[in-house]
Amino acid sequence: MQSDEAIRSAFPGDLYQSWGDVCRRLVGAGYGDVVTDSYLRHSPELARLASPQAAIALAAIVSGLAIRAGRRAASLAPAAAIVAAKRYTDAASLQEWLRLIEQVGDQAPESAGALLDQTASLTARLDVRALASWIRIGLRSNNGEPERRLRFFTLEDPNARRWLLRESGEVGFLDLEARLKPYLAALWGETPPMRETPANAPEQARRRPGFDGSVVRLPAAYPGFSGSDSEKLYRAAVAHIGAHLKFSRERFPVGGLKPAQIALVSLIEDARVEQLAMRELPGLRRLFTPFHVAEASGTATAPGLFARLARALADPAYDDPDPWVQKGRRAFFEAEADWGSQQISRRIGDLLGNDLGQMRVQFDPKNYVVQPPYRDDNLGLWDFGDDDQQQSSEAEQVLSSARIRQEQDDSRPPDRTETEMGDTGGRVEVIEQAQDGVLVARYPEYDYVAAREQPEWTSVKEYAPKAVANGPAARLVEEHADLVARVAALIRSARVSRAERLRRQPEGEFLDIDACIEATVARRIGEAADHRIHGRYERRSRDLSVLLLLDISQSTAEKMRGSTRTVLDVERQSAALLARAMAGLGDPFAIAAFCSDKRDDVRYVRIKDFDRGYDDLVDARLDGLESGLSTRIGAAMRHAGADLARERSYRRLLLVVTDGEPSDIDVEDRQYLVEDARKAVHHLNRFGIDTFCVGLDSNADSYLGRIFGQRNAITIAAVERLTDLLPKLYLTLSR
Repeated sequence: MQSDEAIRSAFPGDLYQSWGDVCRRLVGAGYGDVVTDSYLRHSPELARLASPQAAIALAAIVSGLAIRAGRRAASLAPAAAIVAAKRYTDAASLQEWLRLIEQVGDQAPESAGALLDQTASLTARLDVRALASWIRIGLRSNNGEPERRLRFFTLEDPNARRWLLRESGEVGFLDLEARLKPYLAALWGETPPMRETPANAPEQARRRPGFDGSVVRLPAAYPGFSGSDSEKLYRAAVAHIGAHLKFSRERFPVGGLKPAQIALVSLIEDARVEQLAMRELPGLRRLFTPFHVAEASGTATAPGLFARLARALADPAYDDPDPWVQKGRRAFFEAEADWGSQQISRRIGDLLGNDLGQMRVQFDPKNYVVQPPYRDDNLGLWDFGDDDQQQSSEAEQVLSSARIRQEQDDSRPPDRTETEMGDTGGRVEVIEQAQDGVLVARYPEYDYVAAREQPEWTSVKEYAPKAVANGPAARLVEEHADLVARVAALIRSARVSRAERLRRQPEGEFLDIDACIEATVARRIGEAADHRIHGRYERRSRDLSVLLLLDISQSTAEKMRGSTRTVLDVERQSAALLARAMAGLGDPFAIAAFCSDKRDDVRYVRIKDFDRGYDDLVDARLDGLESGLSTRIGAAMRHAGADLARERSYRRLLLVVTDGEPSDIDVEDRQYLVEDARKAVHHLNRFGIDTFCVGLDSNADSYLGRIFGQRNAITIAAVERLTDLLPKLYLTLSR
């Protein structure tokens, strides 16, 4: 407890009495000594750091936390306020932080303690505005479930870590995962599974990449690096591990090596595989060397010498005066002819390790972190055997983080069976067929909670369409010949084109000046004047491109109400009907289908492109469509819109046919994908692309109206109603 004089200096004048009053209220409330002692100890320091008023206001927050979130959270708040005050030095920011703590205590009391536990790391990475956004996401994105909220605020939820990266402006593994896999494959032809290092892995494992021959582990983030540097760092890490996978063919037996020798053999092996890699791919030098920043200065500690040696072996321009570093560099490059053998790493590492012992330079393996940061933790290079229990035990904690491959090995065949919740709340079996998609584009996704787009958040992969001969779409003419004719007539009658300026009309919307002059001249010279002196605008030709986008998510496998046909049956027949009619008129049109398996796999199937004629293959592809997975409609519309944007037509229409609310298994908030789809529609409209949606579900009015606007969405329950739909569609276009 501080002296009374010190406390009076922190709370001058009447504020001392106010502070005493709040202290007495805390003591009298019976929250326990741990709460009151914490406030009594820290509040004077907070008064000096921020203001006496802030310290006094803190008492009410502590009291509220004690009531709603428990004594532990209440006792954490005063110390956390000190940390926050040192980070947020202006009064408004600290006041906002206090308000946020109070808000979490009120709305998510189970998470208040977890949030306060992480005050130091959160405030170090986020300004108060970003912290408020992150907290708001945590409060609103877990559907009010306390256990899930707690996982968010303890950062056990990957989404929490992802959002933290976003708010801090950093780039993490989840942002780059889709790019790193093809990058590794392009460099080395290797496609091992990549995983984010689990949050509960030991600190060293979380700070460095790793591999064990089957799975590549990468840190969730590289704190302190900017977005572009982080991406380069991840690429360097992947390139380095790829070099190990190619050139480190055997594991070194640990045997009786000391920790310093293990670290040095690993360092030489890192340098060896990089040199071999740069022989094949010289451009990798520009990727690796910028991260070697060790300088020849300061006390010659083991980590410092190791980092300098690593740079000396990688950077030809680096010159280091230390004899030990020079000896290592000389030994390494004198053995250049033997770089193809791993044994040089063992030999040079042993040599340098012995020298290090003679130099009496201490090496602490517990605190050693491999440098530079793109290099892996080297555990994948070593065979600890079964006899060395101590070494195995030390390695076990780190290696355990790689065991996720047993559950998440994505080298398995893509066929899989899993379940997801259907619209009715029942469990629906989803079967994904063996098929490889090709990543073709990444699109942003709008987060309505944060009120901003997340760039390159979704990955659209195009899948080859299947074709089924003589299916329902192919038999459409036989079964619905009259309907085909009616639809064709309706489309033919619609005037959708640029308005043309027609001159020399007997009547019209404006005077044709040239015709007026000619008529005046004719009258003055005594000739009969032409009375056609007006002009008007008229749509006389067709100029329309249409892309029909079909939802083939799992819910389209359900039967239509009162019918034996599935939703997908109705979709493919509607598509075939429209395609036949438009093909007869010569309008450019395309057909595509979509479904999704989380944001990294939005599946897009091209049934017919604009430059392809309509033929039996299109019908066969429609008949080959299968229902499956989810409905991430925003990304699919953005991709379809990109196709439409390349069309030169006066009117461009994206016609979406769907049966269900936007959803995906990695999104819990039902409103999230609805708002993203709405944003996608607005974006397309800004680029002159009209959107119209046909909902094959009578309950879809609410969210389809929200996404497309009430005038641009309609629901139907039977294919025959398409004749009612088309006039409304063209009336919309004509406005």
